[in-house]
Amino acid sequence: MALSRFLLGQCVCYFLAFAFSFVVVVPLFENGHDFRGRCLLFTEGMWLSANMTVQGRERFTVQQWGPPAACRFSLLASLLSLVVAGGHAWRTLYFLCKGYEGSFLYALLNLLVNAFVVFLVFIASTIVSVGFTLWCDAVTERGSVPRSCEDIQDINLELDVDNSAFYDQFALIQLGLWGTWLAWLILTVMAFVKVYRSCREEALLDSLTHEKELLLARPDRALFQEEKSAVI
Repeated sequence: MALSRFLLGQCVCYFLAFAFSFVVVVPLFENGHDFRGRCLLFTEGMWLSANMTVQGRERFTVQQWGPPAACRFSLLASLLSLVVAGGHAWRTLYFLCKGYEGSFLYALLNLLVNAFVVFLVFIASTIVSVGFTLWCDAVTERGSVPRSCEDIQDINLELDVDNSAFYDQFALIQLGLWGTWLAWLILTVMAFVKVYRSCREEALLDSLTHEKELLLARPDRALFQEEKSAVI
């Protein structure tokens, strides 16, 4: 019963990691298409005039687009999380249906994979959060423009890109990435607990085997002593 609950918890977390990763991948693809392959993360730019009004405003100028590697890394980390979570979810569901716990080697390998994925997703989440904050600071000139970053997406920035949904897209991306990271963090902790329990069970089994050998050896030793006494 305890094993079933543990496997069920793992299965739910894997499905959550899969769902959150899917939430990340779709908006990232859409944003890459809207921005024609440019990455807005860490983009540097400025308004030629700090006084931006509805009636008259200057054009926003990009001084340097963000490094494409920032968006690509986040996309690759999300795709890896999507694939690994989907595979583990199916395998855990299979174990749950069969009532199979898995070997110690599988538990250890599962822990290493989970730790690797949670590390990658954490880096991707940090890159996206920091990079998008810098983009919002650029388009709002750190709050000096009388519009929020969310309101800027309703304005045509005339950058030869479609910026009509960038804020909504990256709000979903950040939600999905941090949700994915939290799900993988829980899975990593659960995998560690499983490895720890397996180690304790192995140690207990070795101890019981040793005690059994000692108990079996005692009658033989007693019999030898009796035979020795009889000879004397």
